[in-house]
Amino acid sequence: MQDSVMQRMWDSAYLSGGNASYVEELYELYLHDPNAVPEEWRTYFQKLPADGNPATDVPHSTIRDQFILLAKNQHRAQPVATSSVSTEHEKKQVAVLRLIQAYRVRGHQAALLDPLGLWKRSAPADLSVNHYGLTDADLDTTFRTGELFFGREEATLREILQGLQETYCRTIGAEFAHIVDSEQRNWFAQRLESVRGRPAFSPEVRAHLLERLTAAEGLEKYLGTKYPGTKRFGLEGGESLIPMMDEIIQRSGSYGTLEVVIGMAHRGRLNVLVNTFGKNPRDLFDEFEGKNKIELGSGDVKYHQGFSSNVMTSGGEVHLAMSFNPSHLEIVSPVIEGSVRARQDRRDDAKGDKVVPVSIHGDAAFAGQGVVMETFQMSQTRGYKTGGTIHIVINNQVGFTTSYPEDARSTEYATDVAKMIQAPILHVNGDDPEAVLFVTQLAVDYRMQFKRDVVIDLVCYRRRGHNEADEPSGTQPLMYQQIAKQRTTRELYADALIQAGVQSTEQVEAKIDEYRTALDNGQHVVKSLVKEPNSALFVDWRPYLGHAWTARHDTRVELKTLQELANKLLQIPEGFVVQRQVAKILEDRQKMTAGALPINWGYAETLAYATLLNEGHSVRITGQDVGRGTFSHRHAKLHNQKDDSTYLPLQHLKQDQPSFDLYDSFLSEEAVLAFEYGYATTTPNALVIWEAQFGDFANGAQVVIDQFISSGEHKWGRLCGLTMLLPHGYEGQGPEHSSARLERYLQLCAEQNIQVCVPSTPAQVYHMLRRQVVRPLRKPLVVMTPKSLLRHKLAISTLEDLAEGSFQTVINEIDPIDPKKVERLVMCSGKVYYDLLEKRRAEGREDIAIIRIEQLYPFPEEDLAEILANYTNLKHIVWCQEEPMNQGAWYCSQHHMRRVATAHEKGLFLQYAGRAASAAPACGYPSMHAEQQEKLLQDAFTV
Repeated sequence: MQDSVMQRMWDSAYLSGGNASYVEELYELYLHDPNAVPEEWRTYFQKLPADGNPATDVPHSTIRDQFILLAKNQHRAQPVATSSVSTEHEKKQVAVLRLIQAYRVRGHQAALLDPLGLWKRSAPADLSVNHYGLTDADLDTTFRTGELFFGREEATLREILQGLQETYCRTIGAEFAHIVDSEQRNWFAQRLESVRGRPAFSPEVRAHLLERLTAAEGLEKYLGTKYPGTKRFGLEGGESLIPMMDEIIQRSGSYGTLEVVIGMAHRGRLNVLVNTFGKNPRDLFDEFEGKNKIELGSGDVKYHQGFSSNVMTSGGEVHLAMSFNPSHLEIVSPVIEGSVRARQDRRDDAKGDKVVPVSIHGDAAFAGQGVVMETFQMSQTRGYKTGGTIHIVINNQVGFTTSYPEDARSTEYATDVAKMIQAPILHVNGDDPEAVLFVTQLAVDYRMQFKRDVVIDLVCYRRRGHNEADEPSGTQPLMYQQIAKQRTTRELYADALIQAGVQSTEQVEAKIDEYRTALDNGQHVVKSLVKEPNSALFVDWRPYLGHAWTARHDTRVELKTLQELANKLLQIPEGFVVQRQVAKILEDRQKMTAGALPINWGYAETLAYATLLNEGHSVRITGQDVGRGTFSHRHAKLHNQKDDSTYLPLQHLKQDQPSFDLYDSFLSEEAVLAFEYGYATTTPNALVIWEAQFGDFANGAQVVIDQFISSGEHKWGRLCGLTMLLPHGYEGQGPEHSSARLERYLQLCAEQNIQVCVPSTPAQVYHMLRRQVVRPLRKPLVVMTPKSLLRHKLAISTLEDLAEGSFQTVINEIDPIDPKKVERLVMCSGKVYYDLLEKRRAEGREDIAIIRIEQLYPFPEEDLAEILANYTNLKHIVWCQEEPMNQGAWYCSQHHMRRVATAHEKGLFLQYAGRAASAAPACGYPSMHAEQQEKLLQDAFTV
């Protein structure tokens, strides 16, 4: 680019002054025939803003104005009502315009998209001239082209038909007519029709295409020869993905993009890592040979691994990040969206110009997995949008062994789900590399100009079956008979370039030899790879590495500072009218700040966020009801009763404070939790929280919890400080609104992978949330938060508890009971503590002590043992829980408690008090609930 004619003209201010008229003429020529101008000018003109927004203006304002004027003139033609047409020719003119529109809407159904030629599709009847009353006799009649962007206002029907077929029915099938916005539809029509779906690429570009295909095919052949039969989920049949990825990165870089974040499943992953990211082939070979060992953790198979690198583009250095991904295929899609949003927030990139997400899918998973829909649904919402995602579907035309398409989906295409957000879909035959390059350019330009999702459906095949140890002909015999005869994409394209005189046979063979030699020598094969990357382009995690587990950290804040922050949270803009009950909450918080009332849960939680913001830590909270709080305790977002405007006091603590982002999410658990995981893994210095509306709603996101949150560090060394707030407690609300399924999280606990806490006081939640950020350790935190305790008369704290205290993993007996008189010790967690306390007080029992275990994992054995040592006359030790015996903490944590109990000087046997084992989390009848609750409390005092 630096040595190009265009660059030299730019450097010499050629685009200004007296030369403007020349550039205008060049641009007008481009509008009529893009292939008539040099490729570098064409690429530049394609990037001109489509909206004429002054905020996105370019120095060529004259050209932009010319473009807008021409566009208006071209779009001025209005459809003609048939009833107003008087002559026969005018009736046919209307028919021609209908034919043109039909090709824009349905031309993709007649396109040659399948490289195997197995698709059996009849051309739609409305693509025939006869469908509109036209005949062969009309083919040489001249008609107006209307909005047809052929650069001519009139053409014969024969020319129009030929242009439409070349544009819409060759190896590109474009779906954009479902887009409501006319500007976007016209943009696609202009871009496609102006070059008839096939721009003229220079010999240099075509040679580079061949080089990338040679790399893609070369790696697969090399691995197939060196490691035959070893699983690699190769790209054979879909090699066009590699030049596609190259173009996405290079073209995005030319727009000024600084980071490209990519998520993909197995197919072609190793090829992308080596040929796009520049992973050293020697490292990959070591993984095949089992030589790579991870010092900590279990590791993961090579086609799940992530990677990052920097490459150089015409617009500067670009950081590439490949997300780690388990075998759950599409679950990585919302994860990378969260990572991208975090990077954009760090760069103040509200529009999404600097960080671009690329999500690579399989066709069967794209059509079959619900998280795809959820991820699309979040794409334009305030809390989750990232300026548009470029989606690539590697369409192998088969789902594992599922017959295609009759058993794989109910829609015409695997990509039809994308129409729900009006995303344009560009189907392309993977055996036509130049068509692939063109749709890639369209996709990048569309995303950068309109900031919306776009889908490329790369129709290809898989040469080796689901994996290299598979025998695909057993389930897809006809497909694999054809594949056995199918020449590779590289071979077909090489022959085409040789016949066109662009490459010689010797040059083609030299590319193959050069690539294989690089692999033999273990050399990097990405020429644009930056060997000494700019570290400013990625997050520095070094301050958070290598820290051993510690339960305690200094989370104190001076009392004066707490009161100052609390008062700022009560400052509401003049004229802002809050709802009556909310006003009472704010009034009570004012009294709490003055020391006139004990503090409750909502006050302490909100003050935890305020102190973190005051100390320089960002806070992000999302969930389905987080502004108010499902149980109306938080009210971090206030609503003006006059005009429905909102105000977030936590955003107005001081000037230049860190961001406080709070979003009520759309009704999703899986995609939203995955998004927040991705956000947290990219933002180590922030408190990132996802709150479930009810704790058991997290069931819908179990794959995120299993595959990422609980095991991401162990498998991939991926640190994450995400906090999950899960309302939990038995208040007689039935089986779906009682349990956050505590047992599931405890069953996943090992090797200090996550933290599971059940705080029971406002001070505890305050110190717990602060500990999560001010401590340099980064571990996911799962919190069983209360419901009724949010306003319980005994679940209170003082400002001094916040100012001077710390998070206590175990809380000893709080009543003035002589430890020597205690013969029975009841251990518990959560809400049941207050039921036990009230029962004990009511009965006047001084022989029973009640202690709370506030952190169930990592289990605080030493802290518990220290407290138990004070009770020297114990005869009984009981674990009491509200949950059924087969749920809650009993099965997963009893071994920890038994170890402490048996180590006591009395050698105590641990007993259980709680509900009997049950298939459901809780009963649905209030009377039965009350009866069960009373029994478990009595058991705790008598078993």
